[in-house]
Parts: sequence; C-alpha cells; structure tokens
Amino acid sequence: MSDTPTSDRFEVDNTSTLMQLTGPQSNLLAEVARQSGAEVSLRGNVIHFLGSEHDVRLAHRFVSDAAELVGKGFEINANDVAGSIRGLRADPNRSLTELLDETIIVNTKRRPIRPKSAAQQHYVEAIRTHDLTFGIGPAGTGKTYLAMAMAAASLMQKKVKRIILARPAVEAGEKLGFLPGDMAEKVNPYLRPLYDALNDMLEFERVEQLRERGQIEVAPLAFMRGRTLNDSFVILDEAQNATSEQMRMFLTRLGFGSKAVVTGDITQTDLPHGARSGLREARELLEGIDGISFCRFTDVDVVRHPLVQKIVVAYELRDEKIREDREREQAAREARRQERPRSGGSEGEP
Repeated sequence: MSDTPTSDRFEVDNTSTLMQLTGPQSNLLAEVARQSGAEVSLRGNVIHFLGSEHDVRLAHRFVSDAAELVGKGFEINANDVAGSIRGLRADPNRSLTELLDETIIVNTKRRPIRPKSAAQQHYVEAIRTHDLTFGIGPAGTGKTYLAMAMAAASLMQKKVKRIILARPAVEAGEKLGFLPGDMAEKVNPYLRPLYDALNDMLEFERVEQLRERGQIEVAPLAFMRGRTLNDSFVILDEAQNATSEQMRMFLTRLGFGSKAVVTGDITQTDLPHGARSGLREARELLEGIDGISFCRFTDVDVVRHPLVQKIVVAYELRDEKIREDREREQAAREARRQERPRSGGSEGEP
C-alpha cells in the first residue's frame, strides 16, 4: 500500500448541523481525528481529512453519516464518536446510521436510548425478535443497560405486565434471611445496577409506584423455583455466578407471553472453586436452538469511560498469559511423566 497521504473533504451546508458536528471548539472533530487516525480540520463550512486511505475513509464515513443523523435530530457526543468509530472499524459493512438509528423509547420525557456499536444493535434486535437472548461479554458493553431499556419500554407499551429482575447473590451464599427488611430490601444491594439503569429511564417516583403495584419485582435467583412467569420481561444479570442447577431452573420458569434476557461475563465468575458456571454450560448446550439468540460483546463495544476499554484489554491479556502459563506447566508435567519410566532403566543393566 502506498504511503502517499490521501485527502478528502465533506461540505456541510446547514450551519446548525455543522456546529453540532464539530462541537464546542471543534472538540468532536478532534475526537474523530484521535479515533480514526486521520487529520481532521475545518475551513469555513468544509471538513477536510488527510492521512492514510483507510483512516481518511473511516473519518469521512463517520462524519457524513453523523451529519445525516444530526439532521434527524440526533445528538452526537464524544463517547458516541469513540464507540461508533470502533464499531465502524470492526464492521466495515455497517453504516453509522445503522449503528445509531435504532432507538428505544422508554419515556418521552427522557432522551431516547440508542445502541452505539454493531454488537449492541444486534443485541437489541435479538431481544426484539427472540423470547430468550443471552448477552455475554465484559463490563461496560451495555448488556444490562440495554436489556433494562427494552424491558422498561415493553412495560410502558403494555407488551408485558411486569418486569422481574433476578441476580445471583453469590457473596451472601443466597442465604439472605439474616439481612433486615423485606425480600426487595435484602437483595437490593445485588440488584443496584439494574435499579440504576431503570432510574436513568424513568422518574424515581414512577419506579417506586411500579414496584408497589408489583409491576417491577425483585426476585433473588434462589427464590424463583416453582414459579411460572407469564406476560413478563425477565432479566437475569451476572448470570456467570449462577450454578448449572440454578440456570436450568431459571430457564424453565419462562411462561407464555414472556421474554427473558440473560447477561454475564464468563471470565468473571465468583462461584466457589470447582463449581461450574451455568452461563458457560447454557452457551454450550443451547447455542443453535431456534428461538434462542446468543450475542457476544468484546472490548470494542465498551461504552463507559475510555479507560474502561483499556482496563478490559489489560485484564484480558493477563488472563491469556495465565492460561498460556498453565498450558505450558501442564505440558511440562506431562513430558516429565512420560520420561520417568525410561530414565529408571531395566533390571540387570550395569
């Protein structure tokens, strides 16, 4: 490939669109440059790109698609730039419009929720079209947040009668009886991330009202045995901490008119040593069954603070090194075991 820099330009006729595209002091264009690798500058109403052909094409594509979305009333921020360019780089066949133009309307008084990567869009579409969806991947990829948004939207649109939130309480050994308060108060610390997401989407008073009516229910995973969940949107969060038996029990609770979303990160299991993760087993047993969707997220899909993506990558590299070291140790032990009989010699040898 030639090292000769490539240039391109994108003209924006609408002043309001141009201001939203560039951001205060052109900070959004600076973020486009940082994420794409191309030089990006503004002269008049024309955005100029300079760099390698690949980087220029990526930056131009983002800006042209972003201009279309801004024209529809979308707001673009620095996190959108970072996440979207990562998504476009990972999947060159998708457009930014496809990545971001999939809105989840929970509350007309709050900002619509939109997927910010190809994986997130696939996840939202899977939840729409499947009764059982698994979201598997690292922290910060939006697995729980988007599931909660879909659940809240379904409840507000009367597609389901209630939302049920479940999560293994591994730290308390599922024995919550010694904690003060009712069931919701006992398990509340473990379901806090789900409540945080819900309070982002609906007013606090509305959430409390729905809880009092039983339309939002907290259910410790261990307490769900024997139930049949009809007309419900059920979310099992932190599912990597469910045992094989608990996962089987949970999946067989699903009733008519219900959807279930199971989220977790199989690399972060907190189960006792030797216990098998129900999420890992479910993936092995159920993948490929019609009506069940498995959606995978990677560090590319992290939508939290930019440092989170770097942290995820650092830990993944550490985990990979640990796996390689264990494999080498295992191979060395096996080699020593095979050498031992030969080194003893046969009886009667000098």
